[in-house]
Amino acid sequence: MTTVLRRATHWNRPLMVLVSVMAVLTVIAAVGVFADSRVLTGAPVWLKPFKFGVSFVLYGATLAWMLSLLPRRSRAVERAVVVIVAVAVVENAWIVGQMLRGETSHYNISSPLNIVLTASTGLAIMFLFVAHLVIGIVVLIQRIPDRVAATAVGWGLGLSLLGMLAAVPMVLPAQDPGIEGISGAHSVGVPDGGPGLPIVGWSTTGGDLRIGHFVGLHALQSLPILAILLTRFATRLDARTRVRLLVVAGSAYGVLIVLLTWQALRGQPLLRPDAGTLAAVAALVVATAAASGLVLVRRRRPELALAA
Repeated sequence: MTTVLRRATHWNRPLMVLVSVMAVLTVIAAVGVFADSRVLTGAPVWLKPFKFGVSFVLYGATLAWMLSLLPRRSRAVERAVVVIVAVAVVENAWIVGQMLRGETSHYNISSPLNIVLTASTGLAIMFLFVAHLVIGIVVLIQRIPDRVAATAVGWGLGLSLLGMLAAVPMVLPAQDPGIEGISGAHSVGVPDGGPGLPIVGWSTTGGDLRIGHFVGLHALQSLPILAILLTRFATRLDARTRVRLLVVAGSAYGVLIVLLTWQALRGQPLLRPDAGTLAAVAALVVATAAASGLVLVRRRRPELALAA
């Protein structure tokens, strides 16, 4: 652990500064959740800053680690990182600022100021999407020497882009709740702020578009973690087999993001799937298991790999 922390100090500096700032925000927000009794949209006012703080700590640290794997520096990546850090600062300042004003941040068009703030942050998030895409392209072009790590990083970056796109339906006309001053919603079939799961707050009475968005964004961590586990514990598998297993996992993960978003768009709670959702999940599990089994059956034995 000490070695990892020492290495982390040499990762991308702007991203690690962002991680430090977001870590401080997370601690402050965690205290605020318990110390401040105010409630906004059915949740403690400090809960959203807390969740976004944690999210950006994970995002910034993971992205900085990924960039440390690149064989050479890239000006395009450095510029993209500056954009990402700037957007993160703007978005979190907006969220905290609105919370201090006692106003909701997302979907709020209740006044000229809120309209400008909402539109500006929406534009900023588009810049973050493009910057993230640029980093993904550079990673593919530069080719990280470790094939297993390269596959995990590539799929993680790509699937997290899909996770960002999963949030788009929240602001489409179909999600207009018909409430004055509100231009979108993350719940489907029920009002925002209703009964939800602990901490995450995902609706337990209707669909929730945040679920696919959340799962997609955290592909950035999930695929590299799987790669690390395969490298650490599946030592009898050659690199090609690990890469193929990661491709199977990444493909299944992408289908899962789409499936969760599809479930939410039908106004269906995560823990109350209908027959169609259950059938889709079962098909995904069977297909993933079959593909993984096929990869393992066709793997190269260690002694043959050494002979080759």
